[in-house]
Amino acid sequence: MSYTLSIKNHWAEQQLFFRRIIWSGLFVVILTSVVAGRLTQLQIFEYEYFSAQSQGNRIRLQPVPPTRGLVFDRNGKVLAENLPTYQLELIPEQVPGVDDALAALVALELIDPANIDALNERIKSSRRFESVPVRLRLSDEEVARFAVKRLNFPGIEIRARLIRNYPHGGAVAHALGYMGGINAADKESLNRANYAGTSHIGKISIERAYEAELHGAVGTQEVLVNARGRIMQVLDGEPSTPGQDLFLTLDIDAQLAAIAAMEDWRGAVVAIEPSTGEVLVFVSTPTFDPNTISVGLSRSQFRALQGNPDQPLFNRALRGSYPPGSTIKPILALAAIQDTNFDPERRIMCRGYFTLPGKSHRYRDWKRQGHGMVNMQDAIAESCDTYFYSLAVDMGIDRMQMILEQFGLGSATGIDVSGEKSGLVPSRAWKRRAFSDPGDRVWFPGETVITGIGQGYLLTTPLQLAQAVATISKQGRRFRPHLLRAIHNPATGATRAISHQEMDPVPDTNTEHWNRIIAGMLGVMSEPRGTARAVAKGAPFLMAGKSGTAQVFSVAQDAEYDSEAITERMRDHALFVAFAPIEDPQIAVAVIVENGESGSGVAAPVARQVMEAYLRNL
Repeated sequence: MSYTLSIKNHWAEQQLFFRRIIWSGLFVVILTSVVAGRLTQLQIFEYEYFSAQSQGNRIRLQPVPPTRGLVFDRNGKVLAENLPTYQLELIPEQVPGVDDALAALVALELIDPANIDALNERIKSSRRFESVPVRLRLSDEEVARFAVKRLNFPGIEIRARLIRNYPHGGAVAHALGYMGGINAADKESLNRANYAGTSHIGKISIERAYEAELHGAVGTQEVLVNARGRIMQVLDGEPSTPGQDLFLTLDIDAQLAAIAAMEDWRGAVVAIEPSTGEVLVFVSTPTFDPNTISVGLSRSQFRALQGNPDQPLFNRALRGSYPPGSTIKPILALAAIQDTNFDPERRIMCRGYFTLPGKSHRYRDWKRQGHGMVNMQDAIAESCDTYFYSLAVDMGIDRMQMILEQFGLGSATGIDVSGEKSGLVPSRAWKRRAFSDPGDRVWFPGETVITGIGQGYLLTTPLQLAQAVATISKQGRRFRPHLLRAIHNPATGATRAISHQEMDPVPDTNTEHWNRIIAGMLGVMSEPRGTARAVAKGAPFLMAGKSGTAQVFSVAQDAEYDSEAITERMRDHALFVAFAPIEDPQIAVAVIVENGESGSGVAAPVARQVMEAYLRNL
């Protein structure tokens, strides 16, 4: 047996140790350099960036929405105001789970589950850092209920805000419009910077047409917030600029009188100051409560409102198209007088019907037994259809078209709110364009006949009729209707009046012509056989008017109109136009009552109540 003796190599071990020390040292130096470099980058090169980020954790810059301008009537009575309220707002980036948060709010009965889809759409269309209202007008009990659970809802706070309120509710809904949440379509046309912090915008009518004036300019403020994003203190900022106040041409007393007079009828009332074009009354019934829409309806509630067969959202004053019936007879009479060969004193026999030469078809008068011998003034006062059938045939459709268009029928008036319908004045050229069948394109004599009493294809809006009767009262002078009277800047105290716009007049300067047709309209209200004489009894002013009835459907040749035998919505429309006082016209009114049947019995009393309400305050 042999043994190998192993001798320890101290030199090799020492070299290995030193190598390890060197590599370890280098590793430490490298790590130290990396840390030092990073500290240098953070503390020196990126100091400003991270300082701002750190500052943002406790100080934030947030928008201050402006106070919306107020709206008054012509006498300074408030029509639209801003009321303080509490609302629930959500900042998406601060809410860990939006869906869970909304579900929890539903469980607390603070939001309607039917509104969840709409809220999600609003949240998705907003910036992550923007505050989104999820519930407006919280009651004190609801505020307390949320306050108890507030720690469970990071990113959701109760804010004190101003909300739009309309003291007269539905009485001014179609004239003023309403406020609604800003949607994706609105954001495409808005200056988003100026609407930061603003959740609602004007949707229709005055609120929409003068959104720029009413809104104002957004401000900013620096606020101190805690780790949960809750505001602890306001540090500094730039105040917002409040919106401007609007004074409208409306007279709220006359407006309320019109609403009361229309009761449960469907229809419209428009009144105009003849010498300026200022709209005094602008009513469409049935109406709706703009306060409930501004607060927010669920989709099902809004669909129910849209699907209501009485169409409360439909603005009949601006967009309703109706045959004007006999209300246009004074206009056609003026066209006839302008013909030097026409004698307004000539009498014709009314037997209760009219026939075209060589034809057997009878165009019936509303008075079955006829009116007897009548001249032009009698025909206007008694609304003799037979007289105007004959007059229409003598004039022809081209002449009628010209005079009706001179009064503004068949074209938009240009009122300062959007959505106006133009109506329709038929003509040979229009019929050729409107119908595809060659046989239907021909203008027939019978169509001229019925146009003479405001039937057939002829369609007008209540606003157009009000402007037309205002034009008669001023003997041909025409003014563009408008709802805005003045703009007041609360910051400077300056008020700017809106100028009146005179339109092309009716080219007839013969005072005798105008006096003749006005005398006929006076006869409607004062003569023993005037169709609306009962309405004028006891009135403290003289009024000139014209009643009318517009057929909803045609009655057969040998049949008799029987309101008892047809459904309510198929009954004739009732119309009435008037102005007063006759010696110095201050107000011109047009009333349309759908399916009201009698212009003198249903529509005329509405006009008188409106005129009395307005004139008593002058």
